[in-house]
Amino acid sequence: MAAASEKPAEPAFRRRPIRRLGLSGKLLLLTIPLVLIAEILIYVPSIANFRLNRLNDKLAAANTAALVLNAAPLGMVPESLSRQILGSIGARAVAIKMGQQRRLLASADLPPQIDHDIDMRAMTVWTAIVDTFEVMLETGNQSIRVIGPAPSGAQSGTQFIEVIIDELPLRQAMYRFSRNLLLVSLGLAILTAGLVYLALHYLFVRPMRHLTANLVGFHENPESSSRIIVPSQRGDEIGVAERELSDMQRDLVSMLHQKSRLAALGLAVSKINHDLRNLLASSQLLSDQLASVPDPRVQRFAPKLMRSLERAIAFCQSTLSYGRAQEAAPDRRMMLVEPVVNEVRESAGLASDASIAWINAIERGLTIDADPDQLFRILLNLVRNAAQALEGQPPSDGAPLQIRITGRREGSVTILEVSDTGPGVPQRARDHLFEAFQGSARPGGSGLGLAIAAELVRAHDGDIHLVEGTLGATFRITMPDRPVELNSIRSERARA
Repeated sequence: MAAASEKPAEPAFRRRPIRRLGLSGKLLLLTIPLVLIAEILIYVPSIANFRLNRLNDKLAAANTAALVLNAAPLGMVPESLSRQILGSIGARAVAIKMGQQRRLLASADLPPQIDHDIDMRAMTVWTAIVDTFEVMLETGNQSIRVIGPAPSGAQSGTQFIEVIIDELPLRQAMYRFSRNLLLVSLGLAILTAGLVYLALHYLFVRPMRHLTANLVGFHENPESSSRIIVPSQRGDEIGVAERELSDMQRDLVSMLHQKSRLAALGLAVSKINHDLRNLLASSQLLSDQLASVPDPRVQRFAPKLMRSLERAIAFCQSTLSYGRAQEAAPDRRMMLVEPVVNEVRESAGLASDASIAWINAIERGLTIDADPDQLFRILLNLVRNAAQALEGQPPSDGAPLQIRITGRREGSVTILEVSDTGPGVPQRARDHLFEAFQGSARPGGSGLGLAIAAELVRAHDGDIHLVEGTLGATFRITMPDRPVELNSIRSERARA
C-alpha cells in the first residue's frame, strides 16, 4: 500500500523548450552585416582615393619645386637650398624628362635602389585599390618613384616629372586616415543601424508580434469572441492580413458555437430518444390490444394508429442519422403519390382542422419513384412548416388560410409543390434556407425540417427550392426516375 501511494519519480531533468531567436533578433543580426558591408564598400574606395590624392599632392609640390630649380641659370642651385626644397615637399629627388633627356633637378640622400614605381598616368581604379592594400600590409620604409604628367605651365618639350619619396610616412598617414574614418563611420553606422532597426521594428516587427500574440491567444480559447483581433487602419499588406484574420476568426467562432450547440443538442436528443422509444413501445403494446376490440370505429382507426406508432419508433431509432454524413440510402420503388399525401394530412392533424383549408391537386394516378417512408417525411416536414406559418394568421378578405399540394409528371420527372397563403419566407431566412439551425423564420424554430427534407430529396437525386413570386411560400420538389429502370417504369405506367 505504501508503495502504491508513492508518487512516480520525477524525471532527472525537464526538457526545456528551445528559445529560438525572435524576429527582432533576426532583424538586428541582418542589419549588422549589411551595415558592415556598406562600411567596407565605403572604406575601400576612400582609402584608395586618399593614397592617390597624397601622391598627386607630392607631384604638385614636385612640379612647383621643378619650376624653381629649372629657372636657376645653368642649374646653379646651392645644395643647402636643394635640400631645403626637397625637405619641404617630403622628397628625396626630383627629376624631369625633356625630349630624350632625363634631368635630375635636385637630390638628397638617394636610396641605393627603388622598390616600387608608380605611374600616375596609367593608373586604373582596380590597380589603385590593389596597390593601396599592398602598401598597408608592407613593413619598413620602402622607396617609391612616382611618375606624373608634366604641369601645364612647364617648358615646352617636358614629357613627365618624377619624384622619389619614402613609403613609411605615406603608410602612417593612411593608417591615421583609416582610424579616423573608422571612428566616424562606426558612429554613423551605429546611428543608421539604430534608426533602420527602430523603423523596421515599428513598421513590421511590432505588427507581426501583435499578430503572433493574437494567434497564440486565440488558439488557447478559440470560442471566445474577446480573442478576435481588432484590425488597424493600415492599408498595406499587414493591414489586409489583420482584417482577413479578424474575419476568419469571427467565422470560426460562429462555427464553433454552432458545433457546440449541435453537440449539446445531440446529447439531449440521445437521452430523449432512449426514454421516448420505451414509451412508444408501451403504446404499441396497448395499440395491439386495442386492435382486438370489435368496435367498427376502433377497427377503422387502430391500423392507422399502429402504423403511426411503428413509424414513430422507426424515427426514434434513426433520430441521430442526421448527425451522420448522410441519411440511409432510399429504398426506391414506383408508388402512387395520393395515398402518401392523404396520410401526411392525417398525421399533420389537418383532416379535422377546419380553420386551414386543404387543397389536393395531385394528378389522378400520379406515380413517383421514391422511398415511401422518406417521401412521407419530406412532405410531412413541408406541410408542418406551412401549418405553423398559418397559425395565428387571421383570414383576410379573399385570401383564406390554406395549404395546397400539387403534383404532375413531366417525362421521367415527378414535380410536387407544397404552398401556403402565409406570410412567406423573410429574406434573412432565405440566405440559409436549407441549413440546420439557420433557415427557420419562426421564433424558436430549429430549421431542421427543411434541412432534413433537402437532404432526403438530394438522396433521390432530386432538387428542392423556394419558388419566387408566389403568395405565401411555395416549395417545389423535382424527383427524377432512376435511369436504370426506365423501361420497367414505362411498362408499369402503361399497365396502370
